[in-house]
Amino acid sequence: MQHPDQDIRNRLLIARLPAMPQILIKLIELLQADDAGMPELAALIAKDAGMTSKILAVANSSAYQRHNRSVGLEQALVSLGTDMIKTLVISESVFQTFNNFPHSGSTDLRAFWKGSLTTAVIARDIARVLDYPHVEEAYLAGLLHNVGRLALLATAPKEYAYNFTARDDEELCAVEQRTLEITHAEAGAWLIERWSLDSFLADSVLYHHEPVGRLEAAHPLIRIVRLAHQLCYHAETPEAAAEAAALCGIEEDQLDAFVKSAARQVARAAEHLGIDLAGADDIPAPPAVAPQPVDPVQARLQEEVRNMVLVQEMGQSFARQQGEAGMLDAMTRSARILFDLETTVILLESPTGHALQGAGSGEAQQRLAEFAIPLNKPGVLAEAANGRQLAFATRGGAALGIAEEQLFRIVGSEALVCLPLVAGQRCLGMIVGGVPAWQLPLLQKKERFLQAFGNQAANALETALSERGHARRQVAHVAEEYREASRRVVHEVNNPLSIIKNYLSVLDAKLARREPVVSEMSILNEEIDRVGHLINGLADLQPSEAGSVTNVARVVEDVLRLFRATDFLPASVQVVTRMQEGPQEIDGDADLLKQILVNLVKNAIEAQPHGGRIEIANRGLVNRERRLYVELAVSDAGPGLSQEVLANLFSAVKSSKEGKHHGLGLSIVHSLVKKLNGMISCRSGANGTSFELLLPARGSTSQLAPVQARGVVDSV
Repeated sequence: MQHPDQDIRNRLLIARLPAMPQILIKLIELLQADDAGMPELAALIAKDAGMTSKILAVANSSAYQRHNRSVGLEQALVSLGTDMIKTLVISESVFQTFNNFPHSGSTDLRAFWKGSLTTAVIARDIARVLDYPHVEEAYLAGLLHNVGRLALLATAPKEYAYNFTARDDEELCAVEQRTLEITHAEAGAWLIERWSLDSFLADSVLYHHEPVGRLEAAHPLIRIVRLAHQLCYHAETPEAAAEAAALCGIEEDQLDAFVKSAARQVARAAEHLGIDLAGADDIPAPPAVAPQPVDPVQARLQEEVRNMVLVQEMGQSFARQQGEAGMLDAMTRSARILFDLETTVILLESPTGHALQGAGSGEAQQRLAEFAIPLNKPGVLAEAANGRQLAFATRGGAALGIAEEQLFRIVGSEALVCLPLVAGQRCLGMIVGGVPAWQLPLLQKKERFLQAFGNQAANALETALSERGHARRQVAHVAEEYREASRRVVHEVNNPLSIIKNYLSVLDAKLARREPVVSEMSILNEEIDRVGHLINGLADLQPSEAGSVTNVARVVEDVLRLFRATDFLPASVQVVTRMQEGPQEIDGDADLLKQILVNLVKNAIEAQPHGGRIEIANRGLVNRERRLYVELAVSDAGPGLSQEVLANLFSAVKSSKEGKHHGLGLSIVHSLVKKLNGMISCRSGANGTSFELLLPARGSTSQLAPVQARGVVDSV
């Protein structure tokens, strides 16, 4: 395959060639499914008003409708049958596309249409004889096998007007190669690839003029289209037809039947599609027009002007995109179209500025999300980014690092074009395009065009990144304020709620004994008011205060006063406190510690219904994992806990205590200790139970070194 060095390929890239109708793209996808049937076809056709009208017109024609009444879409589909529906949809879609090519309205296309239809019908019949699984694909390949001639006519009408009506054979390809440096087979395959149709379909178009000797091991679709083309355009050369038939394993005596059957089917298909083929074989060829020599300086100037206009249009297009993802998609899509890149990815500067990281959307985002190229390591991409210069690389070339080799495998091309996105003196990222190796010299000639495109993309990207950064900073600031306020309110509200819950338990007991509850009600009212105040303050968004400091001895004293004031502490239970003269202060909230001690003391009382002893002791400092804690223990002289209870001690399970009051459960105590950044453990035996709390000592991090120097021993 010869590849052009002149600008005809660039003209193909920027020409306003039509897109393939979406209904055909979806139909091809549908045909790949093994279970595709009438319901799926009906749902697809119903979405296209033009196609629905065409189906109804054919179904209501005299060929199918034997009654005077018109039929609806569902009845039309049933009467036409699946094969005819597929043929009509494929044919109508392709001919809509043909009619949308520039200059198609001013050119007599009847001979072109007839050749395309004939090749398609023959290809379908051959596919059926060969049991080729995708019959419709063969029909579509036959319709499209000469679409490159339309593309060249649309792109170079003056140079190609005479060739468009010339005999379609190898001599035509030679003239095309000599005058335009690209054949209609190559142009057709290129266009089909741009339509994202199947690669085998593109290959069948590319090789339909290939010598038969080279196609012996080719894909069946390539051989089918080659034979169909031969029978359509060169039936008068039986030797060549027989040679092509041997490729498909078809007997020579079957060829005439293919041609005669095709003539009948083409006439019928043209009638259904509304194509006038009358006189298609008698269209006179226009007089030969010799190609005019082109002034290379003038051609170069025209190309520069065209490139400048394209770059300006691309810049405006980028600016119109909504969101960063849409803009990146537009960049990759535009780069592929303008420079004929096979695959395009974008790498953006990392937040630290030390690497290029993958960006994009969809599959590209998933594959490149964790891909990064360090800028402080040697490599083609790093040098291009640091030097802010366009660079090219080939697979297996020198100075390729692991990251570049990975990128080659991701892109799947022989060569890479590395285009830095430079805004001012900063490289914001890089567009990396994959191309065949033969295309590098052509792209190297377009260095100014590439750099101009990169500058437009970088300017748009810089604006988007600036807007995104400002918006993110605003959102982050507001979110952090609300998070901080929410944490403060949740923390503060939980404390009075927990105290209220405990007082309700005490209140319940006093009401059961019909004792006065004035003091308890006063405390409850105060705590409820505090909860309301805290919730109302959520909208203030005031920063939280620094971590509070709590005196352990004072909290213990307050808790015991609470129990004695409510008569919850029986006279038969003795409470002993042992507070050392050493450190008494911890980093943490006093209300949390109060709630913990209320629960532990309450449980200790209930564990000794016939009287006993409770000890609350400050055992001094403990070094645990290089942090200092105050060890506070609450012990009782009860019968101890069973193994089953110990195994689930801090889980939210129902207490086994007898009586009306089952306590609050040690799971609450455990969660409160965690909130204090402390630890809790339990020892239990026949002589009683002891809960040991490790609470973070005040300033434990800063005091660790001097305390250790005084001889504090690590706990085990």
